[in-house]
Order: sequence, then C-alpha cells, then structure tokens
Amino acid sequence: MNRQSDLRLSQSPGFDPPLGEGFKAVILRYLKGILIGIGAILPGLSGGVLSVIFKVYTPIMRFLGRPFYRLGANIVYFLPLGLGGLTGVFIFAFFVSAALGSYEAFFTCLFIGLVIGTFPSLWAEAGLHGRRKGDIWTMCLAALALFLLMLLGDQTFLTLAPNTLIWFFVGAMVGLGFIVPGLSPSNFLMYFGLYKPMSDAIKDLDWPALIPLALGGAICILGLAKPFNYLLDRHYACIYHTILGLVLGSSLAIFPTVVGPGLSPQSLESMSLGLLPALLISAGAVALGILLSLLFNLLDRGGETDTQ
Repeated sequence: MNRQSDLRLSQSPGFDPPLGEGFKAVILRYLKGILIGIGAILPGLSGGVLSVIFKVYTPIMRFLGRPFYRLGANIVYFLPLGLGGLTGVFIFAFFVSAALGSYEAFFTCLFIGLVIGTFPSLWAEAGLHGRRKGDIWTMCLAALALFLLMLLGDQTFLTLAPNTLIWFFVGAMVGLGFIVPGLSPSNFLMYFGLYKPMSDAIKDLDWPALIPLALGGAICILGLAKPFNYLLDRHYACIYHTILGLVLGSSLAIFPTVVGPGLSPQSLESMSLGLLPALLISAGAVALGILLSLLFNLLDRGGETDTQ
C-alpha cells in the first residue's frame, strides 16, 4: 500500500474493511484473536500490545470510533477476531491458567518473542507519516515511564473483595489494556488481589461476575475510542510512537517482574528443572515467538493487509 492511500485512510470517518478476502485471511484473523485474547489476561501483557503487533489495533479503533460506519461490513470483518478473542480467553482460563503458576515464565517468553519479531515493522509503521526527534524522545519517555511503573509496582497494594462494582472496575481495567497498549490489566489486578478471582469467574462461567465485567470493558473501550481517533488523526506520529514506547517498556519490564520470578529456585523446584534447562526452554520459547511473528507477517502479505 502506498503512502498516499495510507494518508487517505488515516483521515477516513471510520474503518473500510478490505474487499474480496479469502478463507485464509478469515482464519488468520481468528488465530490472531485467540492470541490477543490470551494476551489480554496473561500477566505482563495486554490485548492492546498484541493488537498492535498483529496490525489490527488501528482498524479496531477506527471501527469503534465510528461504529455505525459500514456497520455490516465491519461486523463481518471483525467477527472472526472477536470470536478468536473469546476463544483465547476461555482457553487460557480452562487450560493454561492451571499450568501458569509453574510455567508462567515460558508462556511469557513466547509472547516476548512475538514482540521482538514484529518490532521492526512496528517501527516502520510508527514512522509512516514522518518521524521527528521529538517523536523518538516521546517513545523513549513512554517506555521508561511504563517500565518504572511495572517495576516499582510489582507488589500487592491491597486486596479488594469482589462485588458488582469491583467486577465493573475489573472490566474497565481490561478494556483500558486494549486502548492503551503496554498497560497490562492483569498486573494491576494482581496488585489488588483480583486476578485469580477473575480467572476463576471466567473458568466457572460465573455470570453475576462476568456481566458487570463485560459491561465495564465495553463502556471503557467505546468511551475512549473516539477521543483516541481524534488524537490519532491529528498527531499520528506522536501517538503511535507513544504506543510503540509503551509496548517496548512493558516488554522490557516483563523480564524482571514475570520471567525472573518464574525462574526462581522455588519455581524451578516445582517444575523439577535446573536453571540451565529452564533458560534453554525460555530461549526456545522466545525463538518460537519470533518464528510465529514472522509466519504471521508472511501470511499477512499473502492474505490480508490491515490498513491504517
């Protein structure tokens, strides 16, 4: 796609889904949704980060900013992504969360590999409409701020007893993780002692908890999508470099806050692994994540191309 078409699309009133997609593009979008859903509740990550990585973040924000613009076409386009997201959330809640306590570091390294593999294309996308020194400084400051926030906040501040209002708050935090890439809702929920109750509510299909949780997420996302689009239209380079900085900062902070503790002597003992095998598995998980990201990029070029 050339620069002129990108500029035209960045000023469109909503998102224009591509026409004439093949079955492979639909399946690819569903697979992206699964990984985004897992990332939404995996500690240290966020759905927003993976949405940026898989190049569906801006289309989602465009659609949510003007949800009635080409509504039918957009529903058809985003339905596989949404179904994949729900699948990812429930896969995590039912199957992965049971093993997460012991193998959290390995799961997280896999997603770190996804970030590493796609960072060059994200850098190019951030500079699509030009790049100034101020934008680079903005990226660095955003990365540093989020890195320090995650590093200094790696503790439990207090424990909140779940109720309807608290579940609404939990949903709003998850929604904020989609709007602000790099902001990991799961980390904040851990600080408040709400992460395990949320995972259990999803696994047990606890509707009195899930309904306010879903409402909180929907209201947060829909309420912030239009202001985000306003800023993106007028300050694309600054906003996208900020997003890139948040992705970078959160990814770096995952190592001391999630991967490091996951390779502690207690964790290694629970996995019946020595330090060297655990490090090799972690490196292999990063490499697998990089390969997966390259595969997704290859399939993107051969199938669909998400637009700005």
